[in-house]
Amino acid sequence: MKECLQTELLETLGDLTEKELKLFKWYLQKPETLDGLPAIPKSDLQTADKLEIVNLMINKYKPENAVGVTKKILDKVKTRTNKPSHVVEKQEKPVHTVLSEECLLQCHRCLKCKLREKFQIVLEGSVRAENPTQVQLNQIYTELYITEGGTADVRQIETASRKPDRPETTIRQEDIFKGSPQRIQKIRTVLTKGEAGIGKTVLTQKFILDWAEDKANQDIKFLFPFTFRELNVLKEEKFSLVELVHHYFTETKEAGICSFEDFQVVFIFDGLDECRLPLDFHKTTILTDPRKSTSVDELLINLIRGKLLPSARLWITTRPAAANQIPPDCVYMVTEVRGFTDPQKEEYFRKRFRDEEQASRIIYHIKTSRSLHIMCHIPVFCRITATVLEDVLKTGEGGELPITLTEMYIHFLVVQAKVKKVKYDGGAETDPHWSPESRKMIESLGKLAFDQLQKGNLIFYESDLTECGIDIRAASVYSGVFTQIFKEERGLYQNRVFCFIDPSVQEFLAALHVHLTFIDSGVNLMQEQQTTPIKCETREELEETHVTQIAVNKALQSPNGHLDLFLRFLLGLSLQSNQTLLRGLLTQTGSSSQTNQETAQYIKEKLSENLSAEKSINLLHCLNELNDHSLMEEIQQSLRSGSLSTDKLSPAQWSALVFILLSSEEALEVFDLKKYCASEEGLLRLLPVVKASNTALLSDCNLTGRSCEALSSVLSCHTCSLQKLDLNNNDLQDSGITFL
Repeated sequence: MKECLQTELLETLGDLTEKELKLFKWYLQKPETLDGLPAIPKSDLQTADKLEIVNLMINKYKPENAVGVTKKILDKVKTRTNKPSHVVEKQEKPVHTVLSEECLLQCHRCLKCKLREKFQIVLEGSVRAENPTQVQLNQIYTELYITEGGTADVRQIETASRKPDRPETTIRQEDIFKGSPQRIQKIRTVLTKGEAGIGKTVLTQKFILDWAEDKANQDIKFLFPFTFRELNVLKEEKFSLVELVHHYFTETKEAGICSFEDFQVVFIFDGLDECRLPLDFHKTTILTDPRKSTSVDELLINLIRGKLLPSARLWITTRPAAANQIPPDCVYMVTEVRGFTDPQKEEYFRKRFRDEEQASRIIYHIKTSRSLHIMCHIPVFCRITATVLEDVLKTGEGGELPITLTEMYIHFLVVQAKVKKVKYDGGAETDPHWSPESRKMIESLGKLAFDQLQKGNLIFYESDLTECGIDIRAASVYSGVFTQIFKEERGLYQNRVFCFIDPSVQEFLAALHVHLTFIDSGVNLMQEQQTTPIKCETREELEETHVTQIAVNKALQSPNGHLDLFLRFLLGLSLQSNQTLLRGLLTQTGSSSQTNQETAQYIKEKLSENLSAEKSINLLHCLNELNDHSLMEEIQQSLRSGSLSTDKLSPAQWSALVFILLSSEEALEVFDLKKYCASEEGLLRLLPVVKASNTALLSDCNLTGRSCEALSSVLSCHTCSLQKLDLNNNDLQDSGITFL
């Protein structure tokens, strides 16, 4: 690469006259003309020919600055000598394009080779693990369901039930910068949203790998992937855009590439929700020079705003809650990763289990549990489920296959403890798998999970670990032993970054920590700043119900639903059957069946309040974790017997009906309101079902303009699935038609 640059610079100086070369040398001796770079001593330049001048510049300024110095001095020489424009263009062209075609191709090949090596393998477990499982990305990659637009939280049950033929604009990962055929505007910045674990990172990895393997997007000349967790460690540093690229992608530095304006460049920034840089788009100074140093946050802001390198394309991924950090006027297209559709779930498990009979059995079991089937739209949950069911089927332990989330995660934790016992402790399969050391590790990780969940952190740095009483060496041991739970990653300069393999694992361990703390010491970690009063008869009941009922209140108060799964796990851990599965880790049991019944009743009372559909659905999942199916059974029995009377339904029963209908493939294909309640109230109660349905039959239902106002909000939502809407024989009036 250095030789290529030497040739180019020598060619650039080749047409200079003796007078111009003398002037060029003179400028090299003047610090004020070199933007702070050191001058070259007159003694070194006095007798130097063109080749020696080029070598002096490359050695003095390094490749990344030699080109810029040459261009700047040529501009000054042009001004001083008033050269004809065609001569100036002849001299500047090699500097402007920087490299010969051969040198550029070599850099291009080196970058692709580096990215191919980095992204073709998926490590299941920590990179520090003794024998991490290496899997070819192309062998296990299953297409994800990606839509253009999208604002919804995909944890909602109706989203998980979607089919790929619903009327939304779907996008394949290789077409992420193309958008829908109807789109005319050229796309510069794409913001891709999706909950953690839904597959955003793997999606970008597949995009990068396809480019590196010459399979797609070959119009892109350079592709530079970054993660915000890596950029976080540069918070106190200053870089120019060119320096930042050179730090991460040394191939460009070695080639002396300092100008990217003439190439199609794509920057990928993965994990905006993990960003700890102060991205203040209102107070940042405008920066247009890619060679000028500034803080990393200002660099990113100017790049996203299009002030820096406006010809570049950007792809940013994030969880929905963090998406508003990027101003809407900076985003050309929003996409949403929805995870797996039902056929894609099956495809994943058939790829994961080559034995067709075993794969079919696992798929059948997942379909029998609606909670598991819904959660399997999340790829990471599919991986956890596959790990658990493979172990249960192989060992025959644990009785029936797990059917609730809590059971699944308890089994997952036990599997990891067994692996540690055999692999690292030298124990036998039959030995107790909860050693004192393993218990201590899980307790420490549980405290970390809970403390950081309260702060909203998914990525942990050394300072975060120290706050939770874990030193950096212990954290490295944890990530090396419990490779499928907790992992260590290395960023730029080998800075250590830690995280759980999935936020759901963090939420499970956080709930386990709260449960263990209360059982062992009677301390209620949920009690801090609790203001909502709890109804209890005795002091003993007060102590037992405080933990779960306060957790219910806090989850309902959470604006972004980040405690929803935590609550489900905490309630599930209160069951004696689940505590039995954790024998050895739990030294004593907790809540009585009476307390669980009171908690279930408390949830039903909450369901009678004016809650959003999302909150109600999560509370129904909570009842399922508590093994309380009474509400669901009441409605299902009424539906089966044909005696359902919606006039007498309580708000909780309405929520149960919505939940059941959203779980029904038949109802989501064609929803006929007259089967349940041919009235305006019925429509308003069942709007989530209308939104998730393919066809909605609302004719002869006594609807008015008020109904149209509600329907208009549904129809304008990105997550609406409706293809057909029948509103015949209703008095909609002009106002209603206007809304529609």
